[in-house]
Amino acid sequence: MLDELCQEIKLKFPASQAVLHNPPENVGSPSIEIEAKSLREVALYLRDDCKYKFSVLQVISGVDYLEYFEVCYMLANFDLARSYEFILKVKVSDRVNPVLDSVADIWPAANWQERECFDMLGIEFKGHPDLRRILCPEDWQGFPLRKDYVAAKYYNGMQVYPDHKMNLEERSFIINSKSKQEELQKQSLAKGL
Repeated sequence: MLDELCQEIKLKFPASQAVLHNPPENVGSPSIEIEAKSLREVALYLRDDCKYKFSVLQVISGVDYLEYFEVCYMLANFDLARSYEFILKVKVSDRVNPVLDSVADIWPAANWQERECFDMLGIEFKGHPDLRRILCPEDWQGFPLRKDYVAAKYYNGMQVYPDHKMNLEERSFIINSKSKQEELQKQSLAKGL
């Protein structure tokens, strides 16, 4: 099914440069990757015109690979005699100003999920009806799911990770994580990201 769908997307939207990723068994789910500039037209096609009519957006998730971000859309159709689902992936190469078109008007479930992706990774969804933080306070600095993120020591006068409130295992995990994050940040700065 995905091979056929990928070929259809390639034919109808050559600029999408659709690629089928079929990982080895038990390693992950198959997916179709497209270029970011084709996201809206491909999304509309998948919802309205392809024979599977993917009317359900189950999940949007974002991933930071340091060199680029990837936004994954898990799509499904439960209306047919047999249900279908797959993952549509889009790379966002610009780490300084990452922008993707919003699909909230295509699949309403995208509304809060795009906000979460914005809040955690800093990816802006152009055309979103209410793009603002959803998990962190509006004045929070940085994006917590970026690999180069380093949490502030204080927020509004409160210590973020007070020693007396943490058990030793959590404390050593935080210290090790901060060291790794600082090293990743140095590496990405050295690469000019």
